[in-house]
Amino acid sequence: MKAKLYLEGGGDSRELRIRCREGFRKLLESAGFKGKMPQLIACGSRDSTYCDFKTAYTNSNADYVAMLVDSEEPVADPEKTWDHLKARDGWEQPDGSNDEQVLFMTTCMETWIASDMDTLRQHYGNCFQQSALPPLHNIEQHDRHDIQERLKEATCNCSNAYQKNLRSFEVLGKLNPTTLETHLAAFRRTKRILNEKLQ
Repeated sequence: MKAKLYLEGGGDSRELRIRCREGFRKLLESAGFKGKMPQLIACGSRDSTYCDFKTAYTNSNADYVAMLVDSEEPVADPEKTWDHLKARDGWEQPDGSNDEQVLFMTTCMETWIASDMDTLRQHYGNCFQQSALPPLHNIEQHDRHDIQERLKEATCNCSNAYQKNLRSFEVLGKLNPTTLETHLAAFRRTKRILNEKLQ
C-alpha cells in the first residue's frame, strides 16, 4: 500500500515543516502505524494543503491520498467532510474522491493537544496551569481561537510557553493516542480510516 498524507502545518519555513512531519510521525507511530506509515508531506497553510492534495490526487500513483487539516469550525456531520469544506471554504471535491480522504483536527491541532492533560503536565511541569484550559466535554465544538489562547495562558509561566508552530509540534509528538481516542471523535475517525487504508 502506497499512501500519502498531506498535512496542514509548518508555514513557509523548511525547518518548521520538518518539525511538523516529525511531530505527526511520532504521534502516528505511537498510535500503531509504525512500519506502515503513509508518506507525510507538510504543506504549510490550509489552502496550500488543499492545493497540494488536489494535485497529488490527480497525478499521484499512490493507492491512498488524503489530507489532514483543521476543520476551523465545528463539523455538523464528521462523515461528510467535503460538505463541510464546501460550505465553509468553497473548496470543491475532486471528481472521484471521497470523504475518507479528508481527516480533521477539529477545530484545530490545539484541540488534540489540549485534550491530553497528562502529557501537558509532564511536558511543562509545575508551571502548567491546567485550570486555564477548556473542559474536555464537547471540546471539539470549542472555538479554535479560544483553545489556542487558553493553551498560551496555561503555559504562560513556563520558560517553554506554548507557541503555535515553534513549539507545538514537539508537544504533538508526545501526545498519548489512547487519551486522544477517549476524548476526540475526529482522532478516532482518523485512526479508523488509516487502519483500513494502510493494510
